[in-house]
Amino acid sequence: MATADNTLETLLTEHEVAGLLKVSVATIRRRRLFRLPPEWVKIGASVRYKPDAVRRFIEDAKRVAVEG
Repeated sequence: MATADNTLETLLTEHEVAGLLKVSVATIRRRRLFRLPPEWVKIGASVRYKPDAVRRFIEDAKRVAVEG
């Protein structure tokens, strides 16, 4: 069973997500402003992303590219 410490260690910053997706931080912020995926969590003033949410976002984008 994962502890709270393990869960917090896996959260990604917007800069890390931008790097993984090869987009600008501004793109990540814009998507958040318009409530678009990937999903995020707010901890105080900090915004963090769960790796599973980023994986789902990538998988959904692959499906759209193949289907579209």
